[in-house]
Amino acid sequence: RKTEALKRLQVVEALRDANKNRENRPEWMIMKVVPVNPPELRPLVPLDGGRFATSDLNDLYRRVIIRNNRLKRLMEIKAPEVILRNEKRMLQESVDSLFDNTRKSSAVKTDSNRPLKSLSDSLKGKQGRFRQNLLGKRVDYSARSVIVVGPELKLYECGLPKDMAAELYKPFVIRKLIERGIVKTVKSAKKIIDKKEPVVWDILENVLKGHPVLLNRAPTLHRLGIQAFQPKLIEGKAIQLHPLVCTAFNADFDGDQMAVHLPLGPEAILESQLLMLASHNILNPANGSPVAVPSQDMVLGLYYMTKLRKSTDKVKVLGEGLTFYSPEEAFIAYNEKKVDLNAEIKVRTKDFNEEGELVNQIITTTIGRVIFNDKVPEEAGYVNEVLTKKSLRDIIGKILKVTSVPATAAFLDEIKDLGYKFAFEGGLSFSLGDIIIPAEKQAMIDSANSQVDGIIANYNMGLITNNERYNQVIDIWTATNAELTELSMKRIREDQQGFNSVYMMLDSGARGSKEQIRQLTGMRGLMAKPKKSSSGGGEIIENPILSNFKEGLSILEYFISTHGARKGLADTALKTADAGYLTRRLVDVSQDVIINEEDCGTLRGIEVSALKKNEEIVETLRERIVGRTALNDVIHPLTKEVLIVSGDHISEEVAEAIASSPIEMIEVRSALTCEAKKGICSQCYGRNLATNKMVQRGEAVGVVAAQSIGEPGTQLTLRTFHVGGIAGNISEENKLVAKFDGKAEIEDLKTVKGEDNEGKTVDIVISRTSEIKLIDEKTGITLSTNNIPYGSSIYVKKGQKIKEGKVVCQWDPYNGVIISEFAGKIKYENIEQGITYQVEIDEQTGFQEKVISESRDKKKIPTLHILGKKDEVIRSYNLPVGAHLMV
Repeated sequence: RKTEALKRLQVVEALRDANKNRENRPEWMIMKVVPVNPPELRPLVPLDGGRFATSDLNDLYRRVIIRNNRLKRLMEIKAPEVILRNEKRMLQESVDSLFDNTRKSSAVKTDSNRPLKSLSDSLKGKQGRFRQNLLGKRVDYSARSVIVVGPELKLYECGLPKDMAAELYKPFVIRKLIERGIVKTVKSAKKIIDKKEPVVWDILENVLKGHPVLLNRAPTLHRLGIQAFQPKLIEGKAIQLHPLVCTAFNADFDGDQMAVHLPLGPEAILESQLLMLASHNILNPANGSPVAVPSQDMVLGLYYMTKLRKSTDKVKVLGEGLTFYSPEEAFIAYNEKKVDLNAEIKVRTKDFNEEGELVNQIITTTIGRVIFNDKVPEEAGYVNEVLTKKSLRDIIGKILKVTSVPATAAFLDEIKDLGYKFAFEGGLSFSLGDIIIPAEKQAMIDSANSQVDGIIANYNMGLITNNERYNQVIDIWTATNAELTELSMKRIREDQQGFNSVYMMLDSGARGSKEQIRQLTGMRGLMAKPKKSSSGGGEIIENPILSNFKEGLSILEYFISTHGARKGLADTALKTADAGYLTRRLVDVSQDVIINEEDCGTLRGIEVSALKKNEEIVETLRERIVGRTALNDVIHPLTKEVLIVSGDHISEEVAEAIASSPIEMIEVRSALTCEAKKGICSQCYGRNLATNKMVQRGEAVGVVAAQSIGEPGTQLTLRTFHVGGIAGNISEENKLVAKFDGKAEIEDLKTVKGEDNEGKTVDIVISRTSEIKLIDEKTGITLSTNNIPYGSSIYVKKGQKIKEGKVVCQWDPYNGVIISEFAGKIKYENIEQGITYQVEIDEQTGFQEKVISESRDKKKIPTLHILGKKDEVIRSYNLPVGAHLMV
């Protein structure tokens, strides 16, 4: 009520303020006439049976008219004030509901209790006039059907069911039928098509040539959600989709449906072939990495064929150590079963030497890699490594750089076939026996349990607070779980020389994650409580699930984990809508950012350096500057050579040179500093990541940027339910470890002698701004800079040489401390029970603690004084609210 009144007051104030400079009358805000919608927009349709279906608006207008006329009549016959007032109120209500029927609790309803659709209802929201009819329309020449996989298609093809194609291309077929003189009229042509006569298929084949269709899968989150394909006629009723474009559409074959649209005009056809064809959209416009990367079966097959296996006493590998004069000879030997797929061999083939020239040389490799390299274009050299999803992405990116888009598309199709073939030949399925539980599991759990018992004992004796106990218990289980995971990963990696199916699926990046292996072979670990509201809840349940899925869970464990799994499903349902809404708002603000000119000629730019988080590099300088335009000349600080001239584009090679030099930061042009009148200029924007070339005029870079943020956002929310509410708790950072060898320089350090938990004497830091720098002794370059937190124990002296991995300092991450810098007597000031401190009793131990609380009297500041020998105050400490008094 209060907020509503304030809103109304704002309107009144606005009217009063406006009077200052010109005349302003509040009665102008009142509508004396109600505009009426034209009858076409509120139709009245007769139904069979003599009844009428009418638009809701007619009903609402009718109410206004009736009440208005009744009021007129009442005023003419001079009715009493009470009746008039009531009638006016009713008229006002009917006008309100005409404009907006949802605001009032007493919305006008039909007989069947459905609120009437008012003017504003028909405009707003997804079903409203704007979004339903003006921004998106239904189109003719479209179809939709379920998708199935089409592994034998080329990258730019899709399989289109015959009946669907006949309907889609109807006008084109009719024209051809008339041209050939098979029929005279359009009507008879339609009949022939409906009868599906053989001549129709013949014509359809011709019509399809060079006439692509657009495939789209909802939700279209980025521009790769709609792509053009060259259709192939297939039997059946489902659309066939090439497996490599699934990533872009985010499609899978569990019953997804896709829509087909047909571009009709010659310009539309040309555009779809040049801009939208699937084989032109290999790169993701968000980050420039290839998006058509083999996944799942294909990766597994390629990983299996390029993996190396050595002979052992148990397993002999055929043809190990043979040498072949050419790849062809190696193929013959493999086909004649004289050598195994994973055998280590030598072969003479073309590869780059140190100078970067392609020459024939003998390479140690495996048969599988020779088969794979037969498909790799020569310009890319010889790929001699085990293929995982990550390395495939890099190889595809490299091939795209050195060759053309069509060559890369052809290469993708060939490795798709290879991958499927060898995944099938390798027979890579797994049984329960492939899931190996480490024998040491029980011992690790027992030791963790005893550590937990120790902590609880400390807690019962009152040495630590409940919060500390909780955090330490959680830390122990997190650490045990991590250790167990490492161990089970090691066991599964060593099994069968790394040819364990589960490990191969994980290592190749085909399916599964370390998390899932942990749940299968280690322990499920700690689970999170579902959040009740945004503020409370979300803690971690202290008792971890000790079983894994191979052993099976006990009843209690099962219920705890169901809890988490269900939370994931609920979260997903709620979050997807939010992410979609975010994308819409992003597009809304950025849609008019378009490349409008070549160069705005600005002299401004931004400084770019490597992105770091706690000393770990998140994004290197090289990644951040590739494809940008340099603002000034960049000069190597040591050799003084010019690495790049201002106004040039930073290519991969230049970026590599800059990154390998001691330069920490360079200035580049940026869209933020662009001075174009409208939109931005292509020099400030830099490279278009979808094509790896300079951005062209007219590119809608704002929308691309909005989609590049929105699309992963939606994907992430959809991913939450796959893990099923397992607590990912990272132990808090509690120590600083040297990352390099070097000499320690410490600035601004003050310490006092103190004791740690075990009673050893340590130096405790009491300065707030101490920094430690590691300096390379030879060059004098600072290798790393870190802050030393207040209250930490420090183990390093100034100027000391330290080795990598040495603990520099340690602290308690869960407690903030106040440390006395002097010895002496304690004197309280303004520390009074019930005013500035409360006595809290720990329920489990019965200990009493004094906890500083907020006092009503703001002048009373609780303070501790430390007195010297003559009772003079040496130092005073103000105590914050929530501090626990230990003295």
